[in-house]
Amino acid sequence: MQISYDTEAPKRATNLSINGDLLNQARALNINLSATLEKTLADLVKAKQQQAWLAQNQQAIDAYNQQADTNGTFSDTLRAF
Repeated sequence: MQISYDTEAPKRATNLSINGDLLNQARALNINLSATLEKTLADLVKAKQQQAWLAQNQQAIDAYNQQADTNGTFSDTLRAF
């Protein structure tokens, strides 16, 4: 998986509000809250960036697909299957 952020950037402290019972259960299970949040946040950022890219490029994707449906693609004549 390609990482889309600077993993060498310095860590920064932040304050969060978390359900107390959930926090107690996580601590009892030795879940690393910082690592878990960072991984989950990175996944969410990547998903949102992908959605934004798709929305931004949807018109071009639709135009290409229409052209391919109408005229085929360059590789159609090169395929052996």
